[in-house]
Amino acid sequence: MAKGNFSFENLDIWNKAIEFAKIIIGLTESINGERKHYRLIEQLESAATSIALNIAEGSGRYSKKEFIRFLYVARGSLYETITLLKIFQDNRWIAEEQFLSIKEFSQVIAKMLSGLINSLKKVSNT
Repeated sequence: MAKGNFSFENLDIWNKAIEFAKIIIGLTESINGERKHYRLIEQLESAATSIALNIAEGSGRYSKKEFIRFLYVARGSLYETITLLKIFQDNRWIAEEQFLSIKEFSQVIAKMLSGLINSLKKVSNT
């Protein structure tokens, strides 16, 4: 572990989740229209940032079982983000290409989360 770093900062999945959150925040800043849907935009930003937040919080918990629980919450936030983005795309607040690109990136994160969950389950069961 690098000096001064928290353990979660060394997790590839946490770094990907931070990158994902920055992409979503950048996307929300570019949404224009006659009527902004501020509550939905705030919900999108909240869901996207919640992924990294839950990974970090879970890594600081006492047990692997608790960490796994927070990783499941992170995965739920990822799914929530994609659902909101689909609503945005269907309403033409974002382009289909933006949606598909972010969805592709989210699938990488989902696989990484599942991989970490499975590896922690193996460690917990031994």
